[in-house]
Amino acid sequence: MIGLGEKFPEFKKTACVSLAPGKEFADITSEDHKKAGQWMVMFWYPKDFTFVCPTEIAEFNAQNGEFKKRNAMLIAASTDSEYVHLGWRNAAPELKNLEIPMLADTSKSLGEELGILEANEKIAYRVTFIVDPEGTIKFVCANDLSIGRNVHEVLRELDALQTGGLTPCNWEPGQATL
Repeated sequence: MIGLGEKFPEFKKTACVSLAPGKEFADITSEDHKKAGQWMVMFWYPKDFTFVCPTEIAEFNAQNGEFKKRNAMLIAASTDSEYVHLGWRNAAPELKNLEIPMLADTSKSLGEELGILEANEKIAYRVTFIVDPEGTIKFVCANDLSIGRNVHEVLRELDALQTGGLTPCNWEPGQATL
């Protein structure tokens, strides 16, 4: 798995970005967040039309405003196609009002380059990357397929990274750094 301090790989992928007819899809690149001077939080999940994945995507979406306050761009990603993403968004009530793009890595090239694909089915593990505005990976967390993430912990990690200081054990936003 690609690690801390490494540059996030270059990519250009299609994403499902909307349910509006004619505006469902857009390309997303590794340069988008850098050009905007933003952090990127890309969270990978195994498959559309599953049980744990929509709970995570819905919670990341619910917290999107908090990520925006921190100058961070959220991107959901899996190896399903943009058409499957669109179908799932249309079918699942909790995904109808997503504000975050669902990136389609159908070639699995980005997942392979990141080293996050499960060996048998070649689906992504639940991996979260926080990437700084220069494209350097500052945080990686990988969960087994059956374990959902804690979105508030991802926000806390982003806050800690953005302090620029040393944060002690159990540090919370607003507390002093070392």
